[in-house]
Parts: sequence; C-alpha cells; structure tokens
Amino acid sequence: MTLSHDLAGTGPSTVVLLHSGVCDRRMWDGQFRALAGAGHRVVRCDLRGFGDSPIDAPHTHAEDVRELLDHLGAERAAVVGSSFGGRVALELAALHPGRVSALALLASGIPGMAPSDELRAWGAREDALLEAGDLDAAVELNVDTWLGPEAGEAARALVRDGQRRAFHLQLAAPQEHHPVAPEVTRDDLARIGAPALVAVGAHDLPDFRAVADELGNLLPAARRVDLDWAGHLPALERPEETARLLLAFLAEEADGELSPGVSAR
Repeated sequence: MTLSHDLAGTGPSTVVLLHSGVCDRRMWDGQFRALAGAGHRVVRCDLRGFGDSPIDAPHTHAEDVRELLDHLGAERAAVVGSSFGGRVALELAALHPGRVSALALLASGIPGMAPSDELRAWGAREDALLEAGDLDAAVELNVDTWLGPEAGEAARALVRDGQRRAFHLQLAAPQEHHPVAPEVTRDDLARIGAPALVAVGAHDLPDFRAVADELGNLLPAARRVDLDWAGHLPALERPEETARLLLAFLAEEADGELSPGVSAR
C-alpha cells in the first residue's frame, strides 16, 4: 500500500516529515506550509497504524517510506523525524543511504534503544491500562508524558486524538501484521554520511537526551541543538520556532555550511 500522505510545494528539493509514535501527520501542521512556502516539495505521511494508514499486511516502516518516495518520483529527500519517526528516518538512511540527503532528528529514538527503568515503568503502566480496557486513561497517560510545559490545549487535543486513533488501529491488527524492525547496528548508523540535525528538549525524558548524546557521537556529520524550552514534541510545543529551526538547517545543508551545535533558547 501507499502510505496516506499530503503533498505541498513544487521546489526541487523534497522534504519528508515522519511523525512521532503518539501522533500522526497532523503534528506537522505548524511546519508543513512554512517549508513548502520556502521552496521545498514537502510530504507528510501517516505510517501504518497511525492516522489514515491501516495495518493491512506485514511491513517495515522504513521500506514503506522508501516506497512512498518511489511513488512520488523522489530520488532523494531530506527526512525530518520526531521521536519514533526519527528512528524510522535513521533506519531509512542506514538501509538506503542514497535516498537521504539530510536528517533532522527531533527527540529521536534509535534502533535497538534499551529503555531506562523510568521508561520501562511507563510502558508497563500503559500496558496495564490497555489490558484493563481503560483506553481513556492510557491516552491521557501519553498526553501527560510526552508534551512539555509549553504545550497548549490544542497540542494536547491533537495528541489525544492521534493516540486514540493509533490505539484503535494497532489493537485491532492481527499479530502477523505488526511491523518488523530491520536490523540496523551502531556500525550501520556510523556510516550515515548525510548532514544531521540532532535536537533534544531539556524537559524530555532522560532516555532521549541520552540518545541525542549517542547520535552526536555516532553520526559523522551531526549538529547537536539543545532546546531549553522543549519537552518531547517541540513541533507541537513551539510550532513556529521549530519551523524556523528546520528551515535554517535545510538552508545550511543546501549551502554546505552546517555550523557547530548550539543551545537554542
């Protein structure tokens, strides 16, 4: 299947936006048109099991994104990934390096990520609520955990709706249709030569700050940015500021003038 997606802009460069695991493609409302208006051809998609993309067969998320690029006739793209979407972006870049011109990773996951005790306890709490049939409480657990202190009610409502939709799709899918994670090692990641923006929020869980540390060391062309205002979903917490961050990175990448990592305040 072709992932459900939106397309805007007619520029020569393609930018793909990959959502987090508690959202769908609507999380990029604050950046989608801004990127298109700056001269990029912008694609935002729903990964299978999110938004309007059902789980209809066994699949690998990175290969689904590659197939979407094929469908759109895009040989190469800059890939922006938030959290889980960042992990998918890294898998795509490791498996198909010729298809990825740049990576922007916002509070990214990483292949083979080992959760901390804190994150493991959160997962156990979510599982217990779902097993008890308390979908409302499981949704609110995610809203409260993943949004930072500057997230407004509109952001909370979007995550609430996206997470509820994801639960419905994923819980209804047969086990044999669940995604298969590709084997991507740290050595594979270290061979990703594309310029990479690695951004993380000061109010995020320690796991993701640790991932940013690791990616900053692993990726040969990484630029680290610390967002002292952000939680786990900066695209929803300060949409316009996140759009400016992405636009600046893409402009620098196009000019070949990536600067060292900074703290964004």
